[in-house]
Amino acid sequence: MAAVWHEQNGGEGPATAAALASQIVARADRDVTFVVQLLGESQDLLVRHFIVLIEVELSKRGISYSAHPLLRPFIEMHARELSEFVLKGIGLRHQFGLQAIETMAGDPARLLRVDLWDSLQSHINDAQQHFVSGVGGLQRILAQIEAGR
Repeated sequence: MAAVWHEQNGGEGPATAAALASQIVARADRDVTFVVQLLGESQDLLVRHFIVLIEVELSKRGISYSAHPLLRPFIEMHARELSEFVLKGIGLRHQFGLQAIETMAGDPARLLRVDLWDSLQSHINDAQQHFVSGVGGLQRILAQIEAGR
């Protein structure tokens, strides 16, 4: 493999760091992307939201912490998974090329906030609907566990 790379590279050794950096920057318009990533308290808000959602949906179906000792880790794990779904969706939806960042005009921060709000609302609703649509399966699993005690 080194021989193939050596031939493709014009027979020279590995490029210098400066030459490689120049090659990458030359491709920046198509290869460099800025991705929106939510951090800190925003991630915590999402997780707490989904914990409450799951607790409410389970309590509507008669499932409580006192009846099932492993319910808290289950809820926390699923809340994190639903949050991760939202966070990954935001990251995939909001990617900006270098050229777009350099040429934004007007009030780009405001436009980004509105677009981000729309995406957040959409992804959170999708995650909630996904959980609620599958909660019946959890009821069946917990009923089987109870029957086996």
